[in-house]
Amino acid sequence: MHSKKIEDYKKSLKLTKFQRELIIGMLLGDAHLETRSQGRVYRLKVEQSIKQKEFVDWLYVALDNWTNQEPKERIVKGLVRYGFTTYSHGNLRFYGQQFYPNGKKVIPKMIGKLLTPLALAVWFMGDGSRKSQKHRTFIIHTLGYTKSDLCRVQEVLETKLGIKSSLHIQKGKYWRLYILSESANTFKKTVEPYVLPSMQYKLGNVNAQSVTEEFIRLARSGWKSGR
Repeated sequence: MHSKKIEDYKKSLKLTKFQRELIIGMLLGDAHLETRSQGRVYRLKVEQSIKQKEFVDWLYVALDNWTNQEPKERIVKGLVRYGFTTYSHGNLRFYGQQFYPNGKKVIPKMIGKLLTPLALAVWFMGDGSRKSQKHRTFIIHTLGYTKSDLCRVQEVLETKLGIKSSLHIQKGKYWRLYILSESANTFKKTVEPYVLPSMQYKLGNVNAQSVTEEFIRLARSGWKSGR
């Protein structure tokens, strides 16, 4: 697409509720925002291990009106990564201001208004797992966030979604968010409707399948319907 056509096209772009919730979940995880205009416009970069290919493809379908390039593979330190980048756009500035107020990613102070079951599920799909085969509860690997950031999330999880959690430190400096056993069922019921079939194993569901056409349809309709 010619650059002028791209700029004209970008003027018509608006984020749906579905897309906004996806973006929150992605930014809580490994996705990040980039700006080359002192924060005037941002672009979203999504990248995961190639093992998460179906997850990335699903996110791409949900945001494909915001990008003109299909997901690609690249080698990073000998590992295969897979992802895509959106257009740079002023409508992403809000998220840049919330997640990068001083240049470094943080948990937004208004996370209580931003966190939804769908956003939590996206975060879990990207960075979550079962604690172990022997345990019935879950972990979200939150490396990089401060304890105060995660305490903010803990409060929102409990007051908004009824999910109690604790923080465990790893290697003396990295924090992980543990869902308490008493809240494991509540957590599972909250995110399960949004977790892709291929990632249901993270919830302990053994009959994990590949992404279905229904999930692809859900992702696509999330922006086409304006939800």
